[in-house]
Amino acid sequence: MADLDAIFKAYDIRGLVPSQLDGPTAHAIGRSFAAELGGRATVSAVLVGHDMRATSPGLAGAFAAGVRDEGVDVLLIGLASTDQLYFASGQLDLPGAVFTASHNPAAYNGIKLCRAAAVAMSSQTGLDAIRERASALLAAGHADSGGGDVRQGGCEQRDVLDDYAAYLHRLVPVTGRRLKVAVDAGNGMAGHTVPRVFRALDVELVPLYFELDGSFPHHDANPLEPANLRDLQVAVVESGSDVGLAFDADADRCFVVDERGQLVSPSALTALIAVRTLAAEPGATIIHNLITSRAVPEIITRFGGTPVRTRVGHSLIKAAMAEHGAAFGGEHSGHFYFRDFWYADSGMLAALHLLAAMAESDTTVSALVADFTPYAASGEINAAVADTRRVLDEVAAEYGDRPGVRLDQLDGLTVSGRDWWLNVRPSNTEPVLRVNVEAGTESGMRGVRDEVLAVVQRSQPLPDAPAVTGEDVDQGGRT
Repeated sequence: MADLDAIFKAYDIRGLVPSQLDGPTAHAIGRSFAAELGGRATVSAVLVGHDMRATSPGLAGAFAAGVRDEGVDVLLIGLASTDQLYFASGQLDLPGAVFTASHNPAAYNGIKLCRAAAVAMSSQTGLDAIRERASALLAAGHADSGGGDVRQGGCEQRDVLDDYAAYLHRLVPVTGRRLKVAVDAGNGMAGHTVPRVFRALDVELVPLYFELDGSFPHHDANPLEPANLRDLQVAVVESGSDVGLAFDADADRCFVVDERGQLVSPSALTALIAVRTLAAEPGATIIHNLITSRAVPEIITRFGGTPVRTRVGHSLIKAAMAEHGAAFGGEHSGHFYFRDFWYADSGMLAALHLLAAMAESDTTVSALVADFTPYAASGEINAAVADTRRVLDEVAAEYGDRPGVRLDQLDGLTVSGRDWWLNVRPSNTEPVLRVNVEAGTESGMRGVRDEVLAVVQRSQPLPDAPAVTGEDVDQGGRT
């Protein structure tokens, strides 16, 4: 159980290859996934795709063999972004798996799983059961053989990339003025999907690092880290592009750089897409997680929509969207969810919304989002601590008796003042607290940020952990 405990996360599977994730392990997980779905009696086929990492085709093949050993057919879709897998799952009403470690470094790989119609799996909704079953298979030495006289499932290949691109264009037509767009694919799957999606657009493309290379020779495909956006920022300014788009390795997240080379907050992009959604569907419900800017629910309300605040995490967002019938949802981590995309997230669909808004106007990206960024934000600050629960209690004690201050525990601890708020929440996978602060002014934000970090820092830091400062920030929430 120990090794599988290490790689099964709250929402997916990720680990070092081959020390934590290898062919036999992938095979056992494939068998366990098929069994969790009910086997051949309830599932006609499982979709299997993979990203561009050198280890992905072999692991995907082992997983597919495990599925087939449970008597379930496999549809191999080959190279695929995560949202391309979600499209196939929704369009074909089949469960699926895509082999990717998302933004993790080259030494890692992993698996994202979904039920039919792109319904997310989490530790509470299937991953724990799959882990336990796979662990038993490995312990018993049966990972490489099927269950007795079960007929082995079949295997077919299917290319869904053209259908994926066509479906996105039906959802969000981009018409109007010609745009010059710089795209940093980070040697990840956007190098596979962007050329096919963009060839139908009136766009001059400035490509950066479109060669599929899971060793990530230029920079990690993780746009959360500011250093990984610098090449795109330079390219936008030097090429005179109207906008820059950065995708993570599996291309399910999209980050935006404006015409000046400045990062556009994912909260601002959430607000922009929300406004477009409400123009098409007045009164719609829009989901936002609790670390998006306070401006997001304010703008949703101003434009006649109903904002719903949720915890951080993609399976939680998808469940909330389905529960409320929400038309759109956004997370500050760069994940954007769409009801018409089976409530799943798609960085490409978010990018098309932005390009459509630009093409329909004669203004710049910075002008389009100017009204959506009225507050100063810290970004996400990660603090390693020995006891996350104790630190949360100490933060609550620090602020709990202050007049005009409200506390809630929807996800970690949120403390709200008149013109500021902070959230401190534990990581799902490591002894780390994530800290986010927002205020009406830059100086106000820095004051609240430094105060709460002082409380965190004095409350049981891990031995040898680096000191946390207000400069140790990410540009968005990491889930």
